[in-house]
Amino acid sequence: MTESPNEAALLALMETTGYSMVQENGQRKFGGPPPGWDGPPPPRGCEVFVGKIPRDMYEDELVPVFERAGRIYEFRLMMEFSGENRGYAFVMYTTREAAQRSIHLLDNHEIRPGKFIGVCVSLDNCRLFIGSIPKDKTKEEILVEMRKVTEGVVDVIVYPSATDKTKNRGFAFVEYDSHKAAAMARRKLIPGTFQLWGHTIQVDWAEPEKDVDEETMLRVRVLYVRNLMMTTTEETLRQEFSRFKPGTVERVKKLTDYAFVHYHSREDAVTALHLMNGALIDGATIEVTLAKPVRCVYPIFAGSSLSPASLLSLKPGQFSSAVTLLEYYCYKNSWALPEYYLYSTPGQDGKLMLIYKVVISSTRSSFMPDKVCTVLEDAKELAAQNALWNLGYPGLLSYGCTRAFPYPLSPTTPQRLYIPPNQNPAFF
Repeated sequence: MTESPNEAALLALMETTGYSMVQENGQRKFGGPPPGWDGPPPPRGCEVFVGKIPRDMYEDELVPVFERAGRIYEFRLMMEFSGENRGYAFVMYTTREAAQRSIHLLDNHEIRPGKFIGVCVSLDNCRLFIGSIPKDKTKEEILVEMRKVTEGVVDVIVYPSATDKTKNRGFAFVEYDSHKAAAMARRKLIPGTFQLWGHTIQVDWAEPEKDVDEETMLRVRVLYVRNLMMTTTEETLRQEFSRFKPGTVERVKKLTDYAFVHYHSREDAVTALHLMNGALIDGATIEVTLAKPVRCVYPIFAGSSLSPASLLSLKPGQFSSAVTLLEYYCYKNSWALPEYYLYSTPGQDGKLMLIYKVVISSTRSSFMPDKVCTVLEDAKELAAQNALWNLGYPGLLSYGCTRAFPYPLSPTTPQRLYIPPNQNPAFF
């Protein structure tokens, strides 16, 4: 353990709790496993992210605070070479319930006078995005190649082209057996000079799927169907998905090569899932899963009273947009609202790529992410999320699937995006 100004306090904490402590790769681990632990590590969903930690605060002060929520499996404090912490940490509890309790109890907790920490769920990402893959390569070929160059590969997810099912879309997702294995693979492949089949590949973290609680998923009666032919119609899908029981399908919505099939009952949706997953429609083998709800909507009961609410009365966990969350923290800190400046640059395939610069005048700071987007709303979300991280807040993870390849910015200065006269400038 590297010496620090509070070494005596840390040694006392280790002696009192029986936990070990070791510093490696820019982080200090407390526990993992804790004393007397028998069995595998806790499952996914047991870890929380902690942001806005004072740089001179360490485990001797932090651990007792987080122990209030439940037993800690491992506490990882990110460290600078100077001995200060980097302002954030990861706390893994032995149960999901304890992790949720810590968010409820400690998010926006005043850890020191005038210093508030942020606590949210940490997603243990085990999946990498690999771009610029030759489109004639099969899943099996990609899997073999990735296992040659990286360790811990569990699976490869390849999406067939919407127009030619014999080809892939030029990218794949590689699933690893642990976050550590994925991180090591990313570190090896990220420099931008690594090649597969003579092609320089693009590597980044895959956008993690949003976890939906089991109780909510048990009420889902909508199926998500992918790998469809572009020519397949909604009427064909209605017929195929109601063949086992005519009249069960409520409606069908098809978008390019995927669709959503709504059923009148949950039971019929589950039956169709088992019958149709892997079925052949118009020459394409389809994949069927339960659709994950994107919004939690509840009915307003008769007699319910409605009271005016302010943005400041909400908790950060109630926001699903990084843009709104950034506004929330600006209000909370009495800062001026963020200003967004839009720029564009041509992508490698000729598409117009978009990026926002965020300026917060009260803090005399500006932030610009190192990725660009093809969709305007995605660019704004990415910019707000980048600003949140730079300000020391946990921010939000993006779950949209509209973001294309993460092109790096060209070294030339991008031009301001031209807004045609018939466009409403307020939209930007």
